[in-house]
Amino acid sequence: MLFNLWCIIMSKSWRSKSITIFLVLFSVSILLFAFTFVNSTPYTGQSIAETYNLTVGQSVFNGDSIVGENETIQLPLLSNLGFIGHQLLAFDLHGILMSVSTGVVPFDFTTVSSEGIDSYGNAVGIDGPGYLTFEGDKLAVKGPDNYVWGYSAPSKVLTKTSSGVNLVEDGKLIKSIPANEIKNLNFSSQYFNNDTIVSWYNYDAQEGDNFTIDKGMVGFSDGRNNINASDVPRIFGQDVVDYAAEYPTGSPILLYSGNYTEQQGGQGSTTFDSHPEYGDSIREINANQFVEAWNGTVIPPNSTSSGKDYVYFESANDASAPGGSAAHGVCPPARALRDAALAEGFEMPVGLTSDESAVLFGYNPASGVTVTNNHTYPVKILMWTEGEGVGMGIYCQIVRYIPEK
Repeated sequence: MLFNLWCIIMSKSWRSKSITIFLVLFSVSILLFAFTFVNSTPYTGQSIAETYNLTVGQSVFNGDSIVGENETIQLPLLSNLGFIGHQLLAFDLHGILMSVSTGVVPFDFTTVSSEGIDSYGNAVGIDGPGYLTFEGDKLAVKGPDNYVWGYSAPSKVLTKTSSGVNLVEDGKLIKSIPANEIKNLNFSSQYFNNDTIVSWYNYDAQEGDNFTIDKGMVGFSDGRNNINASDVPRIFGQDVVDYAAEYPTGSPILLYSGNYTEQQGGQGSTTFDSHPEYGDSIREINANQFVEAWNGTVIPPNSTSSGKDYVYFESANDASAPGGSAAHGVCPPARALRDAALAEGFEMPVGLTSDESAVLFGYNPASGVTVTNNHTYPVKILMWTEGEGVGMGIYCQIVRYIPEK
């Protein structure tokens, strides 16, 4: 009996709460209708971006806010009552009550966006690193193209001065370092250390020259904003950082790939011949260094790339060479690279010729020779050897990254 009575009381209490909630929502709906046209100022993607300093061109992932540090954009409720609609649609009772009690309402981004942005300003419906852009007079978050590439650029550098070096990061002077303190710097990577920096300062650099410590990315294929060094691994992964570190500053870097199929392209091969007058042991070292410099090089669409940086070659005496010496031994693998590039339909690589002596004097076989990919998709250069010494096989294979439809 008591239980039944309790159920009746609770049932009446719940009905009373339901009616109250309904009346609140109904009242808000009436107010919404009544004040829909109170705000006579039209909002556009451009006006919102300018007023609230939205970073158009920024890279974003699904769920990221395009507002950034602002978190939300709050507007006066009475002059923007229409924006409470997205809270109603989301059945956001807490948000509605907060708006009514505080007199401000969150801006509804769906009124100034065309795609990829929800009403609260979060990126939605994208896979991979997207970016904020304009589509006409509206904001939009676009997902990445099947391929996204850019170019490595100095982000943190040491600039030689008359008395030492300046540490500069993203164009801002961090500090000046006297020459006698350069040896105490704590900058290093897989490819350089303090000894490298000291040697550069003492023997290679002229005043005003830069030594790159970290690299950012610029000149994106999809037009997004430049990215500094600290954001590259977060947005595109540590593999991109490691790849860019191996290649000269300014190299094109494939940053993102969607679905693609690898397809074998042009091929080239040769054998390591003997020229004892230049020292076959030194020549073999140089041949292997050339293979190391070019193996794994990925060239984005319609882009030009060299081989790796930080690859060194031994010199052999040659009276016919400028300066009296040359990196003999690089010509056999250069012929394989040249033949593969030409078989793929590329132009003659810069720094190479059709002769048996395939590398022109004056071109570094790794960072000075360049190959241009004239396809609309990326390619990867594979190089390897089989055997050793005279008769060693040297091979080059172009691999095409064909996008899947």
